[in-house]
Amino acid sequence: MSASSDDLFFEPAGLDRSRVERLVDDTLAEADDGELYLEYRLSEALAFDDGRLKTATFDTNQGFGLRCVADESTGYAHSSDMSEASLMRASDAVQAVKSGHSGTLADGPARTNTQLYGDENPLGDQTFEQKVELLQEIDAYARAKDPRVRQVTASMAGEWQAVEIIRAGGQVVRDIRPLVRVNVSVVVDDGDRQESGSHGVGGREGYSAWISPDQWQGQVDEALRQALVNLDSVPAPAGEMEVVLGPGWPGILLHEAIGHGLEGDFNRKKTSAFAGLLGERVASPGVTVVDDGTIAKRRGSLSVDDEGTATSNTVLIEDGILKGYMQDRMNARLMGMDPTGNGRRESFAHQPMPRMTNTYMLDGDKDPEEILKSVKDGLYAVSFGGGQVDITSGKFVFTVTEAYRVENGKIGAPVKGATLIGNGPDVLTKVSMIGNDMKLDPGIGTCGKAGQGVPVGVGQPTLKLSGLTVGGTAA
Repeated sequence: MSASSDDLFFEPAGLDRSRVERLVDDTLAEADDGELYLEYRLSEALAFDDGRLKTATFDTNQGFGLRCVADESTGYAHSSDMSEASLMRASDAVQAVKSGHSGTLADGPARTNTQLYGDENPLGDQTFEQKVELLQEIDAYARAKDPRVRQVTASMAGEWQAVEIIRAGGQVVRDIRPLVRVNVSVVVDDGDRQESGSHGVGGREGYSAWISPDQWQGQVDEALRQALVNLDSVPAPAGEMEVVLGPGWPGILLHEAIGHGLEGDFNRKKTSAFAGLLGERVASPGVTVVDDGTIAKRRGSLSVDDEGTATSNTVLIEDGILKGYMQDRMNARLMGMDPTGNGRRESFAHQPMPRMTNTYMLDGDKDPEEILKSVKDGLYAVSFGGGQVDITSGKFVFTVTEAYRVENGKIGAPVKGATLIGNGPDVLTKVSMIGNDMKLDPGIGTCGKAGQGVPVGVGQPTLKLSGLTVGGTAA
């Protein structure tokens, strides 16, 4: 990005880089931390539904966010007006938090040359006509696969984001972040009932990695398989029972029920169920959970976070013992810890806060078939939908979108309408068997926190929980 940085942020707005850097120096004098965050983002989305192109959007967004941090107070101003006058007004506004404060600006993040993804613009991979033609092909292929298909929705979304972070003293960190996602949903009808299934893929690279025939046909096949499974489903049972979670995407339960509780801000404020438990056992032996933003081309990965800190592989829980939290710069400083590269923001209009990247549980030593054969009467949950979590108590409710009864070690009928109800910290202590088949999700996760959404990844091996409350619909 070095050759195009001024072309994106400075020259179009008539800004002088040296004057902007002096303004940042003046704004952050005697502050504890802060930065100027510059962003330029191109994004598009196309959706083909019910046999025709329903939506096609293309957006360009750019702007800055200026932050000044004094102790626990933060002054933040942002604007899409990339002018010197706008920057000066923002500077005047954010410095109010320094009133009566005399701090020493924290050292900037260590420099890194790591690049976890290329800088290609995925929006230029294919022409608009080629993208529409691909969506038409997906629609036609799905309808030809099975006469019970009634509706097909195929979508593509991509973005190209360039960021530059300027700190006092002229330290500059830059990153270019491609991101794409392709999704297919299918509705089937056998005359008596309708059911749906969906499958999506994506990551930090161009569309070409996902739109070869073997890729998109595999997506359609998986979405159709899910829909047909649901067409044969029976009402889910209810009650306390053994639950086996499949590998990959079911890690979303780990992300929501446990991951948010391990973010630094909730623990600094002691509003997390995990607050004050560092060094203590919080999970069954064998349970190791990490947050790893360094996996190449993954949806949740970043070469540097939105404060300029290189991401890392952060061990959160090791063999059942709580080892650490995910930290941005401010919460790390206030807690006397090191930032972990988890300072993330949705856009220039948002302040950074501790957020997950790719959060997953490491492999155990059990064969997945052995785990299922050990279940006398329980549920095998393969895929999840939405859920709700209370960070303070750890209580959660998750909707299961694909699940099966398991009786005497044998997978039985698919069930519909199951929910999993429990408590995040409690669930970790009920992990009784851990599979050796860890995998990450296919690249579809978006995490919400405090009104901000950011792309994330999840993952886990097959897990057996000795007991969990299942909400069902069976009479």
